[in-house]
Amino acid sequence: MLAPPSQPLAWKEFCERLPNECVVDSSEPEVIELTRETWAVINAVNEHVNTTIKPMSDREHWGVEDRWDYPEDGYGDCEDYQLLKRRLLVQAGLSRRAMRMTVVVDEEDAGHAVLIVRTNLGDLILDNKRQQILSQKETAFKFIKREGSDGLAWVALGGRVSPVVTANR
Repeated sequence: MLAPPSQPLAWKEFCERLPNECVVDSSEPEVIELTRETWAVINAVNEHVNTTIKPMSDREHWGVEDRWDYPEDGYGDCEDYQLLKRRLLVQAGLSRRAMRMTVVVDEEDAGHAVLIVRTNLGDLILDNKRQQILSQKETAFKFIKREGSDGLAWVALGGRVSPVVTANR
């Protein structure tokens, strides 16, 4: 039996700083019912975050190679966008357990983070590189690993070896 993939180090540090952001509540649904209203909320949050946060690498922003955090000052890289989207969607009433931080390799063969929103009609991929919300099949990404739905362990998604850093921007 294969061991679960390791958590990104920057994710582990994020969870140490903000443990309530990483708790998995098994009483929450793993899948969101995708209604017109829910779709509208997901789209609005995705567009809002993508247009208000300005891209900046962790090296420029924090002076470190990789740091996952909220873009409180209006700057961040890919995982910071996704963390904020998740926070806003939870505040809108969506199940945190149905939204999973995910590490991918993008079309430029670079490490990248996206947010998977698991719905009864399939998984939706929220990305800071595009406004359009896509299904997993519609992206050019290689999906590597994501947060698990039952605890702190991450799950492999059949991609290749995990990138050390999730993004430059």
